Amino acid sequence: MCGFAGFVGEVENRERVLVDMMNTIIHRGPDSEGKFVDGDAALGFRRLSIIDLSEVGDQPLYNEDKSKVLVFNGEIYNYQELRKELVEAGHVFVSNTDSETLLHGYEEWGEKLLDRLRGMYAFAIWDRKKKRLFAARDIFGIKPLYYAQMNGTLLFGSEIKSFLEHPRFDKIFNEDALGNYLSFQFVPTNETFFKGVFCLQPGHFFVYENGQLEITRYFEPHFTGDCTKSFEEVVDEVEAVMKESVEMHKISDVEVASYLSSGVDSSYLTYLGQVDRTFTVGFDEGKYSEIQDAKEFAASIHMQNDARVITPEEYWDRLSDIQYYMDEPVADPAAIALFFLSEEAAKKVKVVLSGEGSDELFGGYNIYCEPLEHTAFNKIPMVLRRALGKFAEYCLPRRMKGRGFLMRHGKTLEERYFANATNIFTEREAHRLLKKGCAPGIQKVTKPLYERVKGKDPVTKMQYVDLHLWLVHDILMKGDKMGMANSLEVRVPFLDKKVLELAQTLPLDYKVRAPKTKVALRGAAEKAIRSKTAEKKKLGFPIPIRVWLREETYYERVREMFTSEAARKFFNTDILVKMLDGHKNGKNLNEKTDDSRKIWSVYIFLVWYDRFFGHEKPVHPARLSAV
Repeated sequence: MCGFAGFVGEVENRERVLVDMMNTIIHRGPDSEGKFVDGDAALGFRRLSIIDLSEVGDQPLYNEDKSKVLVFNGEIYNYQELRKELVEAGHVFVSNTDSETLLHGYEEWGEKLLDRLRGMYAFAIWDRKKKRLFAARDIFGIKPLYYAQMNGTLLFGSEIKSFLEHPRFDKIFNEDALGNYLSFQFVPTNETFFKGVFCLQPGHFFVYENGQLEITRYFEPHFTGDCTKSFEEVVDEVEAVMKESVEMHKISDVEVASYLSSGVDSSYLTYLGQVDRTFTVGFDEGKYSEIQDAKEFAASIHMQNDARVITPEEYWDRLSDIQYYMDEPVADPAAIALFFLSEEAAKKVKVVLSGEGSDELFGGYNIYCEPLEHTAFNKIPMVLRRALGKFAEYCLPRRMKGRGFLMRHGKTLEERYFANATNIFTEREAHRLLKKGCAPGIQKVTKPLYERVKGKDPVTKMQYVDLHLWLVHDILMKGDKMGMANSLEVRVPFLDKKVLELAQTLPLDYKVRAPKTKVALRGAAEKAIRSKTAEKKKLGFPIPIRVWLREETYYERVREMFTSEAARKFFNTDILVKMLDGHKNGKNLNEKTDDSRKIWSVYIFLVWYDRFFGHEKPVHPARLSAV
């Protein structure tokens, strides 16, 4: 697990520029560094040593005649079998790293190498003879890869912040992304908040040659639901594929531990992994802490659990630094908690297992039950339901019980479902809040995805949308960035090619039987762990944001930001302050009607904007602490 940065194009003091870019991502690889520089390209690398701890494994890596140069972030879990095949084909290896397998594999198979890989990866290979850059990202988007073409230069790397050190980079805020951010709580496309900077989408590669960039999709998930096996047979297959995936994900020359919440995903992984250590965080707020349940489960399987209680003060005080590590704002409060979880784990290990991806593959989100419930109401003609929905939206009091239900069911699934985030801004609310307004953008994002799964059942459609949006731009973004902020490798055994192959075949009844979710996975887990944990309803990561925002200290902190110059630049601040005051002074608020998630989305954006655009350059937290 590492990070890289590089560029193709002319610039003075090439090596100095590259070193400055590399220094911004030192947290991704504190163990060693390496660089390649010639008159055409520069590739820099920061290493976190996991496999082959010797210096021989340092990057950049070269092929036999040094005509090709590689930088790579991730892990290839089937590298040993690929290596054997390549050695038999005549390739000479100088290290025992999975990285070198990519280099020789590209020599042997070209872009078809990607079809053979099992792992998480973002990598770039520079062909010195052809002056050609080949770069690719894994099929799920576990590892990030950004690029920008500016002023005759191609920039690429693991994090956007490295681009800011290049003299050809123009740092311009992409205001067009703000409308969708308010609705999704993240930027849901390949665009970013930096104008001209893009993320390579999962399952894609690009080729850059003669100033031209060409992007190709090499992988797409296909949910067939064509399994005809009995439920018991499928449960056994889920158990077998997960055992094998966890074993593959434990390949390492250093200790592997596990994150542990109180839910089925991390608990099942922890049991299968038989790790020595588990890590949990929570808050001293009763229902906002999973620590006690996690400790009880760890004890039930005779494993050690290290837990940390996050105080409100440290949570709020670290927000700016955390936004620096994130590169872009993601208004998921769990992202900040994940920073502290990875910080705690990094005190003792370099690698952890985590449960991301289970819900998208096996049908785990509670909202997936919605299309299967209220079937009698859904038989009402759509024209009438639309009228009821419009009446509820425009005429009923905002906090009236049932208003949200009527609004949702007054739309088709394709119109109403775009992400797991709830209580974020509607397009109409976002348009009112933004000074420049915003054109409707949600369905521009989702329509092409729904077109790809026409004719599928509603749960499969929601899974497909979440795999491309929620998983990539929220779940995996925060997983990678928060782990790497603490030089910690996070591995996700559910997001494995073999696991996906099985999950794609599951019929609806093996995924969701409302109100039960992840039916087949829970069946497999219940064979190994206690029923209390295997059957526990999904909670997400409980964060007491709504409670804190009613406390004077944090109310004042947010209010100051909501009346700042930056806020006045983008938002109608009277709406922001009214919303904040209403939340603070409101009585009997429940989680479905309060505005805390809206408030948090705007606040996190402003914290991020201040860090990246309130100053000429954002300063690495390590340098700030040294001052």
